[in-house]
Parts: sequence; C-alpha cells; structure tokens
Amino acid sequence: MADDVQEFIRVHNIKLPALIGHSMYDFSAAEEFLSTEIPGRGAKVAMTVALRSPKSLRALVSVDNAPIDANLPSDFRKYLDGMREIEAAEVKKQAEADQILRKYEDALPIRQFLMTNLVKAPHSGSLRLRIPIKTLMSSLNNMADFPFKSSDEARYKGPTLFVRGTRSHYVADDVLPVIGQFFPKFTVRDMDCGHWVISEQPEAFLQGKMGFHINLILLC
Repeated sequence: MADDVQEFIRVHNIKLPALIGHSMYDFSAAEEFLSTEIPGRGAKVAMTVALRSPKSLRALVSVDNAPIDANLPSDFRKYLDGMREIEAAEVKKQAEADQILRKYEDALPIRQFLMTNLVKAPHSGSLRLRIPIKTLMSSLNNMADFPFKSSDEARYKGPTLFVRGTRSHYVADDVLPVIGQFFPKFTVRDMDCGHWVISEQPEAFLQGKMGFHINLILLC
C-alpha cells in the first residue's frame, strides 16, 4: 500500500505533499478540509512512506497508530465476518448492509465508517468489500506489523502530528519514545474517543482543536 501511495505521488507529479493516514480508511472526510493534501490509506502506510522517502513529504499526520508491531483486536475479525455476511446476502442498499452489521457492532458511527469500504459490484450491483475478504483474512496476523524495526534504518525529520484517541490503546505513553526516535519533530494531540477518531469525533477533528493543530503542522 505504501508503494501505491508513492506511485500516486509520482504519477500525479505532486511536489512535497502532506500525508495523512488513519486505520485503513481513505480519509475522504478530510479531503474537503485539506483539499491540497493526500489521504493515506492507513497511518502505518503514511509513516512508511515518510520513512522510505523523507525528502518527498512536507508533513505527516498519523491518526491513532504508532510505528511498532502490534496485535489487532478481535473486533477486526468480527467486522470481516460481518462484511462476509453482507456479500453472501448480495444486498444492494447501505441500509440493508447496516442491518447486518448491527449484529457485529452497536455503534452507528463505526458501522458507517466500516460501510465506506463497500462498493457496488459492476454487473450485479450488490455491495462488496473493496479489497477481497480472503486477502484481508489471510493477512490479519501481520496486518498491524510495522516494516521498520529501528530508527537506525530510517528517520523522518519533517513536522509530524500524532493524533490519538484517549480511549484507544494504539498510541500508549510508553511508545512515545519510539515515535520520537523515528519522528524527532513529532507532536501529540489527544481526543476524547476510541480508535475510530474521525467517525467518533468528525467535527471536532476537522473544525475544532484538531483542525487547528492539523492546519498548523501542514503549514509549517
């Protein structure tokens, strides 16, 4: 996925973009707010691009993830089970997909977040996951790994913002020194939410305090 982002930058001849990444989301909500920035498909993808090619980026924003190997919570497998049921049911409406996902997730904002990954199949019009479920299932054990194990391998010295949910475990205080090794010019800002920062606090993230800090770092 980092290869895809770097290829996108190359093909479109984008000079010194700022890269934003959260979870495995394409960050479409941020495109309206930060129209000149590139949405990264995942915080670890964005961090990987920055470390691979540090002189190619203007700034980096990592939303609720850290440059370490981690274990995925059981929720991820549960969500994929829900997506598999949606595909098997061949539903064609978001409301029908949401009805199925209710069995796997109670929170509407998170269900809405998950459904952004659904697209219509070209011929049948049924909803399916953008990425084949079998591919995701087979990669779950390694999906939360980070390719760089030491800052001796690579370092990004540009302005970097880490946004973390205070009710999430992905960016704990004890990993801040590791973040500093890879990204020495980093800043941390906390939000009162879980891992799904944009879904849980969209207005606060884009327009409030987080929006201010993001604008600040992207203008550096």
